[in-house]
Amino acid sequence: MLAIVNARIETVSHDIIADGQILVENGKIIAIGSNLEIPSEARYIDAAGRTVTPGIVEAHAHIGIGEQGLGWEGQDTNETSSPVTPWCNALDGINMRDTAFEDFRRAGITSVSVPPGSANIIGGTAVALKCKGEIITDAVIRTTGMKCALGENPKAVYGGKNKAPGTRMGSAAVFREALLKAKQYLAKLEAAKTEKDKPKFDKQSEALLPVMRGELPLMIHCHRSDDIVTAVRICEEFGVRYVLEHVTDGFLLVDFLKERQVHCAVGPTMHYGSKVENRERDFRTPVAFARAGIDFCFTTDHAVLAGQWLPLTAGLAVGWGMDRDAAFRAITLASAEHAGIADRVGSLEVGKDADIVIWSGDPLDFTTHADVTIIDGTVVFEREVC
Repeated sequence: MLAIVNARIETVSHDIIADGQILVENGKIIAIGSNLEIPSEARYIDAAGRTVTPGIVEAHAHIGIGEQGLGWEGQDTNETSSPVTPWCNALDGINMRDTAFEDFRRAGITSVSVPPGSANIIGGTAVALKCKGEIITDAVIRTTGMKCALGENPKAVYGGKNKAPGTRMGSAAVFREALLKAKQYLAKLEAAKTEKDKPKFDKQSEALLPVMRGELPLMIHCHRSDDIVTAVRICEEFGVRYVLEHVTDGFLLVDFLKERQVHCAVGPTMHYGSKVENRERDFRTPVAFARAGIDFCFTTDHAVLAGQWLPLTAGLAVGWGMDRDAAFRAITLASAEHAGIADRVGSLEVGKDADIVIWSGDPLDFTTHADVTIIDGTVVFEREVC
């Protein structure tokens, strides 16, 4: 049993506890509050008045699948043999020995959703995992969605090979074709009364069945306003669940997105406008979303922007006029909601995983450090103070 005492606790989901304690057992939070009775056998961590929060959650990062400091040998983000590869799974490309995992732990990031890259119209399934250990299956939380992409990336990759899609029209057509085939495949499966009636096995449509059944959302890479609208339009045509990622031009579509209650992962806002479709990149979109009440979180899209700067991203948003608590929620509970793992992480609540960070100051201040990072009740990083 672990007891964190003398803590200023930001639960995110409930009120701040000025002088509180947290009890942890078997990797779960079993009590949180003030004046708790601490069992004598508990191991104590004295927070000494410091701020204690849930672990930071990164909703979209290519950690482990695009390894830090390596060339092609560590780049397993995109399977570019075909523009539609839903049978691929990010789980199979992640190396838990990527040195970026230690950077994440040092920054207080405890959970991350890892999708394939954006070369393909449909790239494969994403997986959420804990930033700990060396065995990927021990770190997994759950599958989070099916990665898709519109805009410049897929048309550049395949147009450059003189293959489809080479245009935005072609991208939408390829997207629709894959969803239509999966829809028809599912209809035949459901109508089949015997094994003989079932359609011939098709790995593409089979991999998309969780999407067509509403079990997984599409996680769609889209920057420019027209690509955002195309993504929404196609998803509405097929009645599938979806979330949007990057959403650079979201500030141009506030009413459109609010009406549909779309959840967005915005970013990497600290990265420069690296191409035409994201040349408007800054903090206008998250500020506009926060003011309009649109559900969103921040993302660094690691390694586009190094993931350890996720807390700094939220801090800079406050400088742009965003409410401080809303900005912190956008890297904790809102990120967990986006990835579909909020039942496990993102806030400090009884029954949730004991992913906890003790900070040297306000976690959104650029001078603040994560002093102690805890994942599933185990200390995975402790800062040496000079």
